[in-house]
Amino acid sequence: MLLQMNAEAAFKIFEQTILDYHKTDDVDAPMKNPHPEGSLEALLYRKNWIDTVQWHLEDIVREPTIDPIEGLALKRRIDSSNQDRTNVVELVDDMYIEMLKDSRPATDARLNTESPGWAMDRLSILALKIYHMKEQVERTDASAEHIQKCQTKLNVLMEQKSDLIRAFDELIEDIRAGKRFAKVYRQMKMYNDESLNPVLYAKSKN
Repeated sequence: MLLQMNAEAAFKIFEQTILDYHKTDDVDAPMKNPHPEGSLEALLYRKNWIDTVQWHLEDIVREPTIDPIEGLALKRRIDSSNQDRTNVVELVDDMYIEMLKDSRPATDARLNTESPGWAMDRLSILALKIYHMKEQVERTDASAEHIQKCQTKLNVLMEQKSDLIRAFDELIEDIRAGKRFAKVYRQMKMYNDESLNPVLYAKSKN
């Protein structure tokens, strides 16, 4: 199954995840992952669910009249979501490392700037941008000028989708052929780690 997973198939999973979320459009709704546990499909669904919920949390927290205490709680939730997002991307990378473990880079193989997992992250966010830009294009309460501006942006996003899907599949093909290789560097985020964030470890000494 992993060997057959290309970027277009992954994008379809992201699209379905977004549609499933919008059945309730509730940031507290439970995720109902339709894919087999432990599969790449399930991991990509989970990845995009995190992104979709966070997208809407970012909308909510920008309400100008939001209660400051509620706003802080949301920012903390977004911070936690960012960590979850990073963790899942690294799990996606682990799967691609396993999938490509038999590939051997040639002596003149070129190093890619990002790993497959982070390329999938970009594709997941792009799916969200396309969905919500289409919403703007289809609004009936907006001006013609607004609709046209959003349509122009949507056209660019669709081109980006085509380019990113092609680039991802070419990356995987090149890695398999030994023409390119990608290193996986863990994010090593410091602000959530009590031993690395100076504000947190200073508190622990008091």
